[in-house]
Amino acid sequence: MPTKKSPRNRSRALVLSSKTVFRGPVFNVIRERVREPGGVAVLRDVVHHQGSVVILAIDDSRGKRRILLEKQYRHAARQELWELPAGRINPGEAELAAARRELREETGFTASRWKRAQRFYVSPGFLDETMSIYLARGLTRGPVQPEEDERIATRFFSLRTLERQALAGRLRDAKTLIGVLWMASASSK
Repeated sequence: MPTKKSPRNRSRALVLSSKTVFRGPVFNVIRERVREPGGVAVLRDVVHHQGSVVILAIDDSRGKRRILLEKQYRHAARQELWELPAGRINPGEAELAAARRELREETGFTASRWKRAQRFYVSPGFLDETMSIYLARGLTRGPVQPEEDERIATRFFSLRTLERQALAGRLRDAKTLIGVLWMASASSK
């Protein structure tokens, strides 16, 4: 008679083999044969990414909550998208340091108050990247310091406008949808 596996044993996969099949400047692809918690042995390709930060930069100075978005061309989407500022975490860099750096580089703003609001997997079916959303308040404008390939326009939007755009399907970027709808939900409580 087969013995039942304990729930603890079912929660872990056993990696039977692992090989890097692609190395790039931003991510690697790892091919692994694993025995998954249900006992099935499968071949999985996993995109390994260092992780990213997203900045929900909030301006409360005019009595209304306004959120900073940036517009840039995204080739995979074949269009310009309005998004929250974001970027990858460099090797050895702390999340908060990456968030501060990305906000300054892409928008020119710095913030005096920071708080991590959310952390999530981007697409866990094949990608191990996590994104952490940081609230940035007490904004001060400074010089923009974009990377050589970045062409970014910035604009503040009211939270209400962004919430309506999100619900109407006009915001198309997942990290921005998560950040805006989280902020709208947190603000209504």
